[in-house]
Amino acid sequence: MKSLCVYCGSASGSDPVFLEMARRLGSELADRKIRLIYGGASIGLMGEVANAVLAAGGEVTGVLPRNLFRREVPHHGLTELIEVDSMHERKARMATLADGFIALPGGLGTLEELFEILTWAQLGMHNKPCGVLNVSAYYDLLQQFLDQCVVQGFIRSQHREMLLLADDPADLLEQFANYQSPSVEKWIDLKGS
Repeated sequence: MKSLCVYCGSASGSDPVFLEMARRLGSELADRKIRLIYGGASIGLMGEVANAVLAAGGEVTGVLPRNLFRREVPHHGLTELIEVDSMHERKARMATLADGFIALPGGLGTLEELFEILTWAQLGMHNKPCGVLNVSAYYDLLQQFLDQCVVQGFIRSQHREMLLLADDPADLLEQFANYQSPSVEKWIDLKGS
């Protein structure tokens, strides 16, 4: 694995442990010589994970839409900053550049990015690992909700298992290293059986 995309908040969150975990993930990526691909901002968890990778001698590629330059404050110390025209282009570019995807805590944008890339995996558009770093049980209720979706018949268990989970960066990266995409011939049963 040469590069990983990290989705996370442009805010820091209410608990200092969120910033600490962003730093730990960044250090772990740099130690493993994995390039960080992320949203390009210098603020919040986004800025913290990028700073940690850079401080440990790693490489960081940011992808930032031009219209967000005032809101998300571009990081000017990156290895590479790619400017794009839209959020759609940002997500597509990050997906192309990355060998896997991790979500740290974040808000609606983080969740939207995570679910889009997970849906692309379900549809067979990529076979890269997707996971969440469950800092201070941040994603516990999401995990319960996804389990309920399986019980209610809206998500297949094979697709549910595609979202990896760990509360430690090294553990999550080990899961990524051993990940095998599920082999599901069809994801929708058109006959209803």
